[in-house]
Amino acid sequence: MISFPVTQKKAEQLRQRMGACGLREEDLDETFISSSGPGGQKVNKSATCVCLLHRPTGLSVKMQKSRSQPMNRFLARRRLCELLEEQSLGPQSPRNQQRSRIRKQKDRRRRRRNTSKPTME
Repeated sequence: MISFPVTQKKAEQLRQRMGACGLREEDLDETFISSSGPGGQKVNKSATCVCLLHRPTGLSVKMQKSRSQPMNRFLARRRLCELLEEQSLGPQSPRNQQRSRIRKQKDRRRRRRNTSKPTME
């Protein structure tokens, strides 16, 4: 098993999510490259950027949010799970449901703002 620099609960949630998506470690090609952007000498000297390729589907993820390679490995796997869920579940995926919920909230606020304006006559 791979250890990640997150709480045991989050690591277990990721393992369960990977299992639900049908994502196995054997199906992943993992490569490390040098990151770019903020982080100073640390990112220039070490290969902290993680590239994951899921061979069965051909999906690939490149993650360099953190200066820590283990953290980027965790984040890349989580993102790959999101992509697989979006691909298989479509509009029923958790990410799409969250997007639609936020869109509805914004629409309600917009309607409320537009109807509550007093008219100057």
